[in-house]
Formats: sequence, structure tokens, C-alpha cells
Amino acid sequence: MDIALFSPSSLFHEDDASSTDEEVVENCETYVERSHQFPGMELLIREFSFHQMNANLLWPGTFAFVEWLVQDRSRIERRHILELGSGTGALAIFLKKLYDVDITTSDYDDEEIEENIAHNCRANGVTPVLPHIKHSWGDPFPNPHPEWDLIVASDILLYVKQYANLIKTLCFLLNSYKPRETVVAPQPHDTHSELPRPAFLMSWRRRIGKEDESLFFTGCETAGLQVQHLGSRVYCISPTKPAINHDLASS
Repeated sequence: MDIALFSPSSLFHEDDASSTDEEVVENCETYVERSHQFPGMELLIREFSFHQMNANLLWPGTFAFVEWLVQDRSRIERRHILELGSGTGALAIFLKKLYDVDITTSDYDDEEIEENIAHNCRANGVTPVLPHIKHSWGDPFPNPHPEWDLIVASDILLYVKQYANLIKTLCFLLNSYKPRETVVAPQPHDTHSELPRPAFLMSWRRRIGKEDESLFFTGCETAGLQVQHLGSRVYCISPTKPAINHDLASS
């Protein structure tokens, strides 16, 4: 694996940085361990110095997303959650430690990513490690009957050429959703912030051209999904009507 030609901390704008400047190098050719400050806790996250799938670093969208989520815990409590593009697993680990949510990580079909997420779980006291699904967007999904009523992601719109595959995966997960036998209803005081079931909740803080960015949201609407901007560059995407789409179900 190549040695990184940059310091991970140099990729964060000063205003967005939520991590310490000290870096602990475990293996100069492979990993960098950094302490990241999240609301109410500090996480030690091992990041790739370089990874060809860009699953190497925590980007500003992750920190902005958790700040938004902790404003109202009812948005994610009692939800069965799947994270797309988990990368290092930091977001899922934070949500598990803070709220003890039922959450599964997922990313490219790549052994190194899965092993690194497991390492970060153990390093932060999350044992047993979080369940993980190896899935490349657009490919047949390993679980033909998705039970996740909330899908989350942060800063995953970098690769415009993958939008069609991402939307295909989202359509399958949202339209083929099969609720568990027992779904806990929200408490009366929670209804103002209750998200649809199922829903895709995404934070996007990376900066690309507006025309490129709009391709994703337009593509979602064309595919029969509705897009709602909730503020702070957080978006909720949900089906416009119940439907079944088995295109990604494994045979």
C-alpha cells in the first residue's frame, strides 16, 4: 500500500477540524491513528494513510452530522439502522456508544475496510464488533429482505459516476423494506421529529459543482424517491409510495 503524500489533518479546514493535531503512526505505510472529539466523547480511530476506495479518512460531514443528530435523539432511537459508506466506522461507533442503537456498517466489498472497522470497534470498547455488510453500490444486495428502517451516510457523493449505482441500491433498500414483527412506535413527545419508515438520512458537506451535486437529487426523484432538505445540509430521502424492487436481491 502506498505511503500517503499528505497529512490527514491538512485536509480539514480549520473551522471544521474536530480532531487533535497529534497523530500516532502505527505503520507509516498503512495506518494513522488519530483522536477525534465527538459530542460527549473522544474516539480513537485508525485511518488508512491511503486507500484506493477513499475509505481512509473522516470528513467534515461526519462531525456536522453527529452534531445535528444529537440535537434530538428521537430521530434515531428505536430504529434499525444501516450505514452506507462507513469508511472507518466512526459514525456507527459513535451512535452505538452514545445511544446503544441497533446499527450495521457497510462499505465496498473490501477485506481491509471490514477489518479496520472491527479494529476501531474494539479500540473504542464496542464489543462484540458491529455487524458489517460488504456491498458495492449497484451490485446484488446480500440481504434480499432488508429490515433497516433507517439508512444513514455522510459525505458519500464524491464520485458522480457512482450516483446511478447508489440510487439503485437506495431504491432496493427503501422499496423492498420489510419491517420486523415488532416496530416500537414513537412516544407522543417524539412525533414532531419522527422520520419516515423507511428513510435515508444523509449529511453532505464536501464541495463539488452544484450541477454535479444536483444530479444525485434529481436522479432520486426520477427513480420515485422524494427528497427533503432538513437543514444544515442534512437530507431525508424516502419512497413516494410502497413498492417492491428485487433488482438487487441475491438469487
